[in-house]
Amino acid sequence: MKDFAAIDFETANEQRTSVCSIGIVIVRDGMITEKFYRLIQPEPNYYSYWNMRVHGITPADTEEAPVFSDVWKEIAPQIEGLPLVAHNKGFDEGCLKAVFRMYQMDYPNYTFHCTLSAARRQLKHLPNHKLHTVSAYCGFDLTNHHHALADAEACAHIALQIL
Repeated sequence: MKDFAAIDFETANEQRTSVCSIGIVIVRDGMITEKFYRLIQPEPNYYSYWNMRVHGITPADTEEAPVFSDVWKEIAPQIEGLPLVAHNKGFDEGCLKAVFRMYQMDYPNYTFHCTLSAARRQLKHLPNHKLHTVSAYCGFDLTNHHHALADAEACAHIALQIL
């Protein structure tokens, strides 16, 4: 696969609609051509202690952030026609569909591929298939894990090698 958009969400709480950041890395002809990161006003707008511990985003960080529907207006034209790739697509695709429903937006039925599933099939010798383990195996140093853009970039590097 040489043309795709790697995507990653972080959430504010246990609700899939509570996306508080998004990272997208666009790959065209096998090369990273664009990177996109935004903080998002989560819905519902409260933060779980555990989620904040994972990604470090706080209510103060997203207090003035735009809502998802406004952020997606920026993203949609850039990824039009591209398949989406995520590490654990069940989570990221679930978030995307949930926020589309929340904001009563028409979901364009994106094609999603999963680097986690591919890694489990192809890289059975690894001790686990977590994003940082697989990305290290693929030569990408994921030093800022759980930052949506860093995770999307790691996913893009994995996808270029195993999808």
